[in-house]
Amino acid sequence: MIYNKTKTVKFAFKMSLPVLFGYLFLGSAFGISLFEIGYNWVWAIVISLLVYAGSGQFLLVSMIGSGAKLANIAIMTFFVNSRHIFYGLSFIEKFRSYGWRYPSLIFSLTDETYGVNTSFNTVPKGVNEGDARFLIGIFDHAYWVIGSVIGNLAGQLIKIDFTGIDFSMTALFVVIFLDQILASKSKLPGFLGIVCALICLFIFGPDKFLLPSLIVTVSLLLAFKPLLSGDKKEVK
Repeated sequence: MIYNKTKTVKFAFKMSLPVLFGYLFLGSAFGISLFEIGYNWVWAIVISLLVYAGSGQFLLVSMIGSGAKLANIAIMTFFVNSRHIFYGLSFIEKFRSYGWRYPSLIFSLTDETYGVNTSFNTVPKGVNEGDARFLIGIFDHAYWVIGSVIGNLAGQLIKIDFTGIDFSMTALFVVIFLDQILASKSKLPGFLGIVCALICLFIFGPDKFLLPSLIVTVSLLLAFKPLLSGDKKEVK
């Protein structure tokens, strides 16, 4: 098949638009938080390029501000972002088939990028799927870096109360989740995810429920896999 590079770039950009609007706000919230503990926009770029883990970066700011040791920061970051293990496992074979793009695809697989990647199973004619998924990750990462710089500079220049800006991360993930539910033939994955999350929230509490709920949800989805075949939409 002959692929069209321009069409592939346009498709990837279109799919990344929901993340663009969310990450500009989320990255800005991180940049502002980083400035408030005394780190300028250069550090915002470095951390966003190398760490690139939304909740992990907010945790990093909090722990640096409290004088935590490096080992404690590493351990806490691992636990906070351990859910990404499940993201990688669900795409590992597909990403491996894309060759040299594989490391970047794994590194860029954040919550929101994972949501976009799972929202389609096929691509329009003329679009290279491997390049499209690779570019979605690149675009999303760029949005986060740009947002973090904007936020850091805004924190220096604009003296207003930015309380609550980090809620846009939750709002963005809810929008992506609802889009997948509406486009899905089977509502079972969404139903199981909600029920498991609520049960684990009740049992483990708000600070520890995420990883157990993911484990239970993935286990149940594997058990009900035959009912979920042919469940993904084709993006036009």
